[in-house]
Amino acid sequence: MNWTRAVLFDLDNTILDRTLTFRRFAESFVDSYLGDADTKQDIVERIIVLDRDGYKDKEELFTELLEELPWKVKPSVAELMEYYGREYVNNAVLMDQAREVLQDLKARFKIGLITNGKTRIQYGKIDRLGIRELFDVILVSEEAGVKKPDSRIFEMALERLSLHAEACLYIGDHPANDIEGACKAGMQTIWMQVNQPWRDGLKAKPIHTIRNLAELLPLVP
Repeated sequence: MNWTRAVLFDLDNTILDRTLTFRRFAESFVDSYLGDADTKQDIVERIIVLDRDGYKDKEELFTELLEELPWKVKPSVAELMEYYGREYVNNAVLMDQAREVLQDLKARFKIGLITNGKTRIQYGKIDRLGIRELFDVILVSEEAGVKKPDSRIFEMALERLSLHAEACLYIGDHPANDIEGACKAGMQTIWMQVNQPWRDGLKAKPIHTIRNLAELLPLVP
């Protein structure tokens, strides 16, 4: 890959361990609102299922939880959204070896981050993890006005990096949003296989598949 001049990443379940982050949030949520519920772990698992790996709209999620959970006193959706905005960020956890991998790559390449999500939440996680300074460009879909897999968000990153797509490698976990989106923008891709299964009908072909970030460094010499 001697053509590579920049390595760009997705955030959730690529750099951030979104699975563990949300589980920790769900546990703190149950502790805060339901106290010593006998079925705490069952409730946590139900919240995780309803969240759909982060792809459920949070207002919709909390509306469902208000109907399902054994509340002593029901809060409002607005209160739960405020709790989420504050406490989810505080539970952010990096993927194993993420900092070391980013630091290694930053010594050799420009580094970028392209993530779908709310600006406040995504930057909150980035700052909680203390990794903002490792990126030459960060694009969050809400502030960009366009989200993956739309090629325009990838093209915005290319413009800010002053690079052509063929000089960039993109790593992400979502087959459609990350791999198909980046491929359509002209980038080479590596799929990080975490929770999202490969989808039938996708035309993208990642050059490699990895299961953890430590596998990335030998592939980007």
